[in-house]
Amino acid sequence: MKGLQTLLIAFAVAMMSTVSAAPQEPVDLDELLRQLQQGQFAQSEENKEREARFRAEADEQQRILREAIAERDRLEQLSERLETRFEQNEVELGNLTDALTQRMGSLRELFGVLQQVAGDTSGKLQNSYVSVEFPGRSENLSELAQKMGSSSKLASIEEIESVWFALQQEMTESGKVSEFNTEVTLANGEKVEKEVVRIGTFNMVADGRYLELVPGTDTVAELIRQPASRFLNTAEAVQTESSDLVQFGLDPTGGSILGLLVQAPDLGERVDQGGTVGYVILALGLIGLLIALERFVTLTLMGGKVRKQLKDTTARDDNPLGRVMQVQDKYPQVDTETLELKLSEAILREVPKITRNLTFIKIISVVAPLLGLLGTVTGMINTFQAITLFGTGDPKLMAGGISQALVTTVLGLVVAIPMTLLFATLNTRSKNIVHVLQEQASGIIAERSERGH
Repeated sequence: MKGLQTLLIAFAVAMMSTVSAAPQEPVDLDELLRQLQQGQFAQSEENKEREARFRAEADEQQRILREAIAERDRLEQLSERLETRFEQNEVELGNLTDALTQRMGSLRELFGVLQQVAGDTSGKLQNSYVSVEFPGRSENLSELAQKMGSSSKLASIEEIESVWFALQQEMTESGKVSEFNTEVTLANGEKVEKEVVRIGTFNMVADGRYLELVPGTDTVAELIRQPASRFLNTAEAVQTESSDLVQFGLDPTGGSILGLLVQAPDLGERVDQGGTVGYVILALGLIGLLIALERFVTLTLMGGKVRKQLKDTTARDDNPLGRVMQVQDKYPQVDTETLELKLSEAILREVPKITRNLTFIKIISVVAPLLGLLGTVTGMINTFQAITLFGTGDPKLMAGGISQALVTTVLGLVVAIPMTLLFATLNTRSKNIVHVLQEQASGIIAERSERGH
């Protein structure tokens, strides 16, 4: 009996712990029974509330489910109606497209050609000098071409006429020389307002200098490298002279040939490409030219004195022939053989003076092409080293290296050819003078022989 009471007390305590937040330990069995009854009553009330709440939520869920099913049925019906309408629209669109194609006929090909012409013309006008004077033309045609390519809407009469007007304007302005003010980018990057002259669609000049069109824009800039002065003089004449006809260096390609012309190196740059070997060749050529000039003047004066001596019987010592003729006056009593030896000695004494430095000119004419060949071989070695490092992907690299290597060969030939001609000319003149000396010496010997007999 005591164990049963203990069990009841433990059970009651456990039940009360679930019902009451602050249970109190019973002091006797009556109190325990009373608390147990109160706990059962409270639990029963709570369960009833839970059951009622669950039923209410179940009814709400059933209502939501019925509404979702009704909305689904409505959307399915709408989807069927829209799908039916879409199919009807596709059939109607196909019928309208066929009708449009039949009604357009050859116009579709016409507008296709118009779109192509507008696109091509826009690209050409971007690179035209006329667009500097009339900006915005290429953008309008480009927008028209994009519009016709991205939509099925036909071009209007005004849009068709704009293409025709742009073409006609380009043709008309290509035959005019026009003056107008525009912004010009100088070689130092500064932008200034200048009066420019446009010569058709070929060139533009300002202040006697050629201008170029900046790619993709309607602005112009001065060429960083200008062509030769003879072309710049014609550019200045276009702006300054008021006559109807003036000479002008015209580029019919619209600037392509002019761009290549100004990229070509001038004489100073060509010489500089030859490097050290090139300058050595030019130095030898200059030395040879000075020697040849000195020899030319000396032999010319000497030849004149010799010819003058030939006409005079009195021997003078201001020329080789006079000094040779003085030998017979110095030795009037010697025999013929001795006189001949004395005359030969006098001629041999004059020959070095007559042929002085001619051998050096000949050496320069031989050494110059050899130095040019040396520079070419050195340049080719450098070119092939560059090809080894950078490959052959850029033909300009190899062509530029070979071009520089050949400059020394050209310089060598430029020096050697004149030196060879100068040596031949001077050597002939010196030989003529020596021949006159030998001829007169033979005459003196012959005359002495006749008097001896």
